[in-house]
Amino acid sequence: MPKQKTLEEVYLECNSQGQFKNQEIVNKEKVKTMLGIANASMEAAETIKKKIDSKSQQWCVVYTLYYDALREFVEALILFDKKKIFNHQCLFAYLCTEHQELELDWNFFEKIRTKRNGINYYGTPVKFDDFKEMELQLKLYIKALERAIKEKV
Repeated sequence: MPKQKTLEEVYLECNSQGQFKNQEIVNKEKVKTMLGIANASMEAAETIKKKIDSKSQQWCVVYTLYYDALREFVEALILFDKKKIFNHQCLFAYLCTEHQELELDWNFFEKIRTKRNGINYYGTPVKFDDFKEMELQLKLYIKALERAIKEKV
């Protein structure tokens, strides 16, 4: 298993590769649309959660929906910095480095990103316990991001 890179290593690598693309304007309508999409993902996840048991394979879907909602909130916040970042690892590195006031944990982002990559690229299942382990922190981060965005809209 490869060694996990530090926040600083990833940020410097992403920056040197030109991953942080400059944007001309802040499109507030796009931000509002992104918030709607993120909230719809969370609502869908909550609906599924109510219908499945702890042994269901649908926890992969719930996990992915929450991950996508978080990513959408992060991208929306970063639009206010007039940046667009397509790589998820670079997106989270930028967030943790440039928005230290939010006091977000890089290792948490790496953990959920690699678990999500396991689902999407390697067929690694997510179980109920995997989701429960990250659910509270994920929801807290989403609320913090949503609050930060609403202050800017």
